[in-house]
Amino acid sequence: MLAHFDLAQIDALHAFAGLLVGFLVGLTGVGGGSLMTPVLVLLFGVSPTTAVGTDLLFASTTKIAGSIVHGRRASVDWMIVSRLAMGSVPAAILTLLVMSGFGRPPRAANHTMMVVLGAMLILTAVATLFQKQLAAFAQRSAPAVAGPPAPVKAMPTIALGAVLGVAVTMSSVGAGAIGVTALLMLYPALRVARIVGSDIAHAVPLTMIAGFGHWAIGDVNLVLLINLLIGSLPGVALGSLLSTRSPDYVLRPVLATVLLISGYKLLTG
Repeated sequence: MLAHFDLAQIDALHAFAGLLVGFLVGLTGVGGGSLMTPVLVLLFGVSPTTAVGTDLLFASTTKIAGSIVHGRRASVDWMIVSRLAMGSVPAAILTLLVMSGFGRPPRAANHTMMVVLGAMLILTAVATLFQKQLAAFAQRSAPAVAGPPAPVKAMPTIALGAVLGVAVTMSSVGAGAIGVTALLMLYPALRVARIVGSDIAHAVPLTMIAGFGHWAIGDVNLVLLINLLIGSLPGVALGSLLSTRSPDYVLRPVLATVLLISGYKLLTG
């Protein structure tokens, strides 16, 4: 399919959307799914099923680079990643099998995706807005323990992975702000950088499996995907370079407001 793509198929508007979303992802660390999918649905009129499927492969491609960087910096807890994957990968596969068994009625599938996506965007907005407060509460409530996470947290981590597997497969949202916030609550003694790195590393196999599953179902627009990647890769790099200078106390409320409005529009649309 890649052989059929030529320069004439480059769409400047879609590439610019990729650039903007990539820039915001690099700047704020909020997952691309919570930004890209509503942009595709609300601004470009892409069907929710196609938007979710395309964005999942978009996310898996962009998160590979982030995972490599965190891996080299030793800011990934592979035990947490493996526990999350134990829950998320089977949940994603099961969700894909259920979705493929719907018979793919377009209106019903799109309506379901709209509802799930809208709800996940609202949850992401809350997680984005109160992430630091929730993390601080978890740190105050739990003693600081050095070393690896306690074994007793294996089952909650696997359960979190399963929830993320279903949510991400159905909406492409959840592996960013929601996943990081939940991990901060589960592992308050770990450094934030290690939590973020683990979340990004876990998102790679999850979004890749879910994305290729949607591709098999027929929910991926390859030309749209390539256009988004053309803009997003330099956007992520630029946003990451400027992230240390960004006014977080301004960006987070603005971003949360945008996500809330997008979620509301999807739920009521």
